[in-house]
Amino acid sequence: MVDESVETPTAGWSDRAQVDWYTKRIGRLEARLAGEQMLVDVLPQEPRRLLDLGCGDGRLTALVLSCRPSVEDCVAVDCSLPMLELARERFASDPRVDVKAWDLKEPIRLLGRFDLVVSGFAIHHLSDSRKQELFQEVVGQLEVDGLFVNLEVVASATAERHAEFLAAIGRTADDPEDQLAPIEDQLAWMRDAGMTNVDCLWRWRGFALMVGEVRWRSG
Repeated sequence: MVDESVETPTAGWSDRAQVDWYTKRIGRLEARLAGEQMLVDVLPQEPRRLLDLGCGDGRLTALVLSCRPSVEDCVAVDCSLPMLELARERFASDPRVDVKAWDLKEPIRLLGRFDLVVSGFAIHHLSDSRKQELFQEVVGQLEVDGLFVNLEVVASATAERHAEFLAAIGRTADDPEDQLAPIEDQLAWMRDAGMTNVDCLWRWRGFALMVGEVRWRSG
């Protein structure tokens, strides 16, 4: 799938060398591109407010904005300083995008209300208990008929399958921060949080696209 045989950096996302290695290769991962295309396919037609959880260099935010020009306001958050620098550079001339330093281990309630929340390969860095809390917070921040779309790294069924996945994407090791969870567990947590129409709409080995909606709000 990729033609490189370099050692996978494992210094963490505060390390500029690891961020450079990652951002240079992601556009060449065919499976990731397929997942991004599926994400585009499920986006609402005219979202106005967008939240990107763990925006990295802004790749996913830029993709949504290019496909949905109806977006008037976007908040993109990350806790990696090198990633934030890249995202701020990318959106320096786009007044719609507010790039914020934010650790997803902290509650997101102060970020505002949105009709579309996306995340790309970020939430798997959180503990399972924090994933569940975050899904609940996402429901609280979504407007009625809002959509949550999570393009993610998920746990494989066996260690052998996970090793095959790593090899297929040209990696020699996991990120030390990875805390991968099975798809079935995450879909259940999304439903428990109050999302409806929850599903995994696409999967390739350890990559998956999970979606959920907020159809109504109590209280």
